Amino acid sequence: MDVSDLRKNVKLQIDGHPYVVTDFQFVKPGKGQGLYKCRIKNMITGAILDRTWRSGEKLEAANVESRKMQFLYSSGDTFTFMDNESYEQLEVPAEMIGDDRNFLLDNLACEVLFYNERAVGVSLPNQVVYEVTECEPGVKGDTATGVTKAATIATGYNVQVPIFIRVGDRIKVDTRTGEYLERVNQ
Repeated sequence: MDVSDLRKNVKLQIDGHPYVVTDFQFVKPGKGQGLYKCRIKNMITGAILDRTWRSGEKLEAANVESRKMQFLYSSGDTFTFMDNESYEQLEVPAEMIGDDRNFLLDNLACEVLFYNERAVGVSLPNQVVYEVTECEPGVKGDTATGVTKAATIATGYNVQVPIFIRVGDRIKVDTRTGEYLERVNQ
């Protein structure tokens, strides 16, 4: 692959290790070739590197495949997923899931990334609907715009929500940022 194909979330291979581009910037100096400045993350170890390439350089694409899987349950420090086609189960260590564990619901459809037949990452849907299990009632007369309160969703994660949200409401949460998006009608 050519260096001009670099974008955010592109997978590439450097020295036999798979990396994903997490930040990307093209810089064109006054003289000379353009530079591609990237922050890349090792998909196995999680190490982050800053690399710069010149225009015209060649890179090796990573042998990464994505499979649709369903989250089944967590047990201790492992999370179990099931392949939707073969019904094979896969245990993923908690370190690989990271903070996304706050958004995993039973039977949630996810994308699991494999590098040379080894699981290296889990991608959740960008938006998921959760039920609010705990929150304080809104205060009557507190109608200033942008007022929020803490609410706990079904996974135990706390999210800031508008004051009109009540226990039992279903809300849509952005799994990338952990922020409230909207209330969903039953």
